Amino acid sequence: MEFCVKREAYTLKVDYVGGRVVYENPCGIWKMKLEPCIIFSDGRRAVLPAPGASSAREAAVSDDIYADYSVPGSEMTLHSRISVEKTTGELVFEVWAEGDKPGEIEYLYFPSPWQAADSYTVLPRSQGEIVPFGSEFKAEKSKIFERTAYMPMFGGVNADGSAYLAVFDTPWDASYDYLDGSVYPIWRTSLGTLRYQRRMIYSFFRGDYNDVAKRYRAYVRNKGALITLKAKQALNPLVGRLPGCPVIHTGLDRHISPDSRYYRPDEPEYNDSCVTFIERAEQIRQLKRKGLKKAYTHFDGWGFRGYDNLHPSPLPPSPRAGGAEGMKQLMDTVRECGYLFGIHDQYRDYYYDTPFFTFDEARRNIDGSHSHNHIWYGGHYAYLCAQKAVGYVRQNYNLLEQMGIKPDSAYLDVFSLAELDECFNPRHMMSREQSVKYRRECLDFLSARGIISSSEETLDCILPSQVLCHHAPFIGDEVNDPSRAKPIPLFNLVYHDCVLIPWIGLPGEKGGSGLPDGMSTYLYAILNAGPVYCPIDADENVIGQVETACAVSEKLFHAEMVRHEFLNADGMKQSCLYSDGTLIEVDMENGAWKASNP
Repeated sequence: MEFCVKREAYTLKVDYVGGRVVYENPCGIWKMKLEPCIIFSDGRRAVLPAPGASSAREAAVSDDIYADYSVPGSEMTLHSRISVEKTTGELVFEVWAEGDKPGEIEYLYFPSPWQAADSYTVLPRSQGEIVPFGSEFKAEKSKIFERTAYMPMFGGVNADGSAYLAVFDTPWDASYDYLDGSVYPIWRTSLGTLRYQRRMIYSFFRGDYNDVAKRYRAYVRNKGALITLKAKQALNPLVGRLPGCPVIHTGLDRHISPDSRYYRPDEPEYNDSCVTFIERAEQIRQLKRKGLKKAYTHFDGWGFRGYDNLHPSPLPPSPRAGGAEGMKQLMDTVRECGYLFGIHDQYRDYYYDTPFFTFDEARRNIDGSHSHNHIWYGGHYAYLCAQKAVGYVRQNYNLLEQMGIKPDSAYLDVFSLAELDECFNPRHMMSREQSVKYRRECLDFLSARGIISSSEETLDCILPSQVLCHHAPFIGDEVNDPSRAKPIPLFNLVYHDCVLIPWIGLPGEKGGSGLPDGMSTYLYAILNAGPVYCPIDADENVIGQVETACAVSEKLFHAEMVRHEFLNADGMKQSCLYSDGTLIEVDMENGAWKASNP
């Protein structure tokens, strides 16, 4: 069972007995040891033998090779297709199951990884990173659409300049392992079974990580999913007031339940505190008097029992902070100062003591149980099925409007960070793909009301409905060792002109946001043309520093990030080129930066 498809532009060889794929094109020769593998829910692992049947055919737009695998210890059959698209030369791997039983499978590994790139691998972990060949870094069971993968893609670059981009074209239930320099695509079940055809697309070219990012940007654009800030501003003109705004993020009422992991039994003043709406209004006036020209505000803890309590029904506004009247006064003050008024909100954590709580609205697991936690301030909670969240959003913002309160922006917590949800309640069954649909419906409702939509970080699947985020940091400690991983603005290379990403840091501060300890988040904000946070008690000097960074962000608000480069070996000097010709260079070691535009 060996097949060879030979065309002028490419040659594809698939040897099912030897378990190998070789693909040759003008960009190089790519080799894969093809070993489909299934992990059963009971822990059994089955590497599939050579297929029982296989065939090849030429279609109008592709050359296709089919195979059918019998799965040891199971009644299911796996079907696969390996294709080359004649027009693009892209290599496509597809797999689908027949006869798998609900709950039988944990993971399906298919296809196998390419032979490791001998220069570096490009991973979409949060903002993005490159992992040098030979690194001991590992990332196992990394889920797509979490911090482990903002985008459903990865890539590899060889020392000779050949490179590839891999895209999870059906990303909702995908994961990956990164082991020994190789990336293993993994498929999870959807509502208990494999259910639908899974598809990976590989493209091959010459270039570096910038080209990997631009190839993925072209993929998103071709799918009609590249929704720029210009397009979002056309839908909601208030987005046009964001350029140049620093972020003022502060709290109001705080009540920590004794059931919360944050509760401190010996510090009652920590567990219960309150700054009133009127007090915050006066601080906003002070910032205006000190010279802060524009700002985007984000207020936590405005609900009846304060921050992270009683969701998804936190109304009415906190009585001890000043109630609806005080909240309206704060809103009016923010607007009188020329700033944008934004609030924190939450529609995933479903608190047991919220009005009308019922497990019937909670997300149900495949075994009939309900996931539970008690990390956050409000104590015990389940998870609200996202299908139910839309109704709560509509109700709450209608009620706020009846009180005379219409925020300029609303931040729906974790919708662009938390894992995609499944729900097995037969009254509202929901796949992970459907959970994205419902989360986006919530954000789209805000946009349709003229409210700027915001959420915690930046997941590719949520981004068409999201204008800005709280932050989008790097993922972890390995970036402090450049032999293991090096942070790159991969996400911004794809999406800079599609979402506003602020950074937390002021001149002189080092580390933070997952950057290496010696790097400045403030300079990284300038390099990435993102705004920075402004403390609520900032003095004139800090305001000047904040506005300097935000001026860069304002200038490049609608610009595409074209290219990023490391200017020296240790990565302390970097540059970014933007589509308007602006080149920004930063020197992390000396705290310096410059911008030029020919």
